[in-house]
Amino acid sequence: MDDRPLLAVAHRAGNTLADLRAALAAGVDLVEADVHLYRGALEVRHRKAVGPHYYWEHPTELNRRRSLVVPQLHEVLAVAAGDPRLMLDLKGPSLAVAARVAAEIRAYAPGVPLSVCTKQWRMLDAFAGHPEVGRVLSASDPLQLARLRARLRRERVYGVSIRLSLLTSSVVAELRRATDRVLAWPVDTEEALARARRIGVTGVISKSLPMLKGIVAQRDGRPVDDFPAGAALAA
Repeated sequence: MDDRPLLAVAHRAGNTLADLRAALAAGVDLVEADVHLYRGALEVRHRKAVGPHYYWEHPTELNRRRSLVVPQLHEVLAVAAGDPRLMLDLKGPSLAVAARVAAEIRAYAPGVPLSVCTKQWRMLDAFAGHPEVGRVLSASDPLQLARLRARLRRERVYGVSIRLSLLTSSVVAELRRATDRVLAWPVDTEEALARARRIGVTGVISKSLPMLKGIVAQRDGRPVDDFPAGAALAA
């Protein structure tokens, strides 16, 4: 088991302004927000748009757009108010979202050190001229992981974010030779957390705010204050 401190990343917590505030107040290291470009707007949500009137969330949730409050990126940046702990996960098939996000960061959070991640690694090129932006390459399936491992044999990167089920101790050790940040997701149970520690990742991405608070408190040598045991971040 690797006993070195873990980074605590709040999974999807930036997708509502209330969860963003709660995660920042809890002292997590990063707050993830999913960013989609839809009809010219940078919407922050995990749900997928189904036509102009609905959002869909796997496996069965279907909501009317008018029944949900979906923040835009500039609102999230305003609530963060210069806090550097945002990690923007760029979504969708179009590479155009990256250039729009880069422009929004310049307009609403100039010079603020943020992180961006995506499974479409070409999107990260839009931030090449932003040294304050950490670029994280994501992988969610075996083929992506194989491509990522091949790439990291040739170059160092700021960070990687990988589905926990794809990782082993040997793969993590290999990745850590090319980056200081190996983040695993989803880590929402004590069993998953124990496995993440055992294989040596440097950070976990979780929707369990109590778990994240415990990681931060243990790392900082502080007692965990009272917190509702069932509290979790919204999807």
